Amino acid sequence: MLLHLSTWPEVEDYLSRSPGVIIPIGSTEQHGPTGLIGTDAICAEAIAQGVGEATQALVTPTLNVGMALHHTAFPGSISLRPSTLILVIRDFVTSLVKAGFTKFFFVNGHGGNIATLKAAFSEAYLDLANLNLPQADRVQCRLANWFTCGSVYELAKSLYGDQEGSHATPSEVALTQYLYPEAIKHAHLSLQVASGHPIYGAIDFRRRYPDGRMGSNPALATPEHGKQFYDLAVKELSAGYLKFLSED
Repeated sequence: MLLHLSTWPEVEDYLSRSPGVIIPIGSTEQHGPTGLIGTDAICAEAIAQGVGEATQALVTPTLNVGMALHHTAFPGSISLRPSTLILVIRDFVTSLVKAGFTKFFFVNGHGGNIATLKAAFSEAYLDLANLNLPQADRVQCRLANWFTCGSVYELAKSLYGDQEGSHATPSEVALTQYLYPEAIKHAHLSLQVASGHPIYGAIDFRRRYPDGRMGSNPALATPEHGKQFYDLAVKELSAGYLKFLSED
């Protein structure tokens, strides 16, 4: 059930059955010479909607701009400041809590969002307590990164080994190829790819990772692999969401 394709009476009826909602969040940032700029949002949205279908859960519109300041020296990348993203998450959650939701399952597609999301959850709990909203003390936010699912990690390791890398990875590129085969990109990729450098500012990041990849070889990706990653992530996160709902 998609929130943006529902009416308010339908959402009200849903709340009579479940307090849970799934929120896809990603990023709009460079993903190397062959990765789509929308990769992180595309992956999070598709998997979140798959989980929603599998569990009969409500899925919100995707938060498709995240914390990606270190990628902004590459054309097309868009980022929120951590402080801005915290406010967005706080307002997003608060609006839904006022409607009656208490269980928030964030399906995340971008590693750069993790620290900010955790901080945002703490800020949201504090603000909700100060607002004295009904059931504010029952609100729980859970972070679910599709790319760290155990089954996804094991498949990526078996398919790509050390060439999975940590950004513009063949696993995430494969998933976008499965979802958007008409948008598959091809380019010459150097066998020499930077890895292991710390992340500082955007200009420094581009100097250390000149083509945007971080130890990855997305040339190994195929749409068939992407289907496997999608199925595994949906299955594992569906189980995680249902367990989250059942917890006190």
